Amino acid sequence: MERRAFLKAGAMGAAAATLASPAIAQGKMQWKMVTAWPKNLPGPGVAAQMLADRITTLSGGRIEVKLFAAGELVPGRGVFDAVSEGTAELYHAVPAYWGSKSKGILLFGSQPFGLRADEQFGWLYHGGG
Repeated sequence: MERRAFLKAGAMGAAAATLASPAIAQGKMQWKMVTAWPKNLPGPGVAAQMLADRITTLSGGRIEVKLFAAGELVPGRGVFDAVSEGTAELYHAVPAYWGSKSKGILLFGSQPFGLRADEQFGWLYHGGG
């Protein structure tokens, strides 16, 4: 009796192994990052390129991020909508630009009397931020 149960379980296991299994994505993904400023603008423009490069490096090259400066793919103030609509996967900009879309977004950047972009950049890279 045990032999029959064993053979039956083995046959069911073999049949289950032949069923379709989910395919795991292989290869590279190419993401678009749009920014609200020129590519080499000191501070935010340089930081956007550094972020794009870092994502590519940390993903082992599986995610390649192509940077588009303001006006190359969408206007500078259109980056939020570009990501919302699926034109790009990432944006790099100032949250204060979209306070009219959501008041909550203002809590995450551009606070009054906060650091300017160059000060924040210095704090992040040289001040332990």
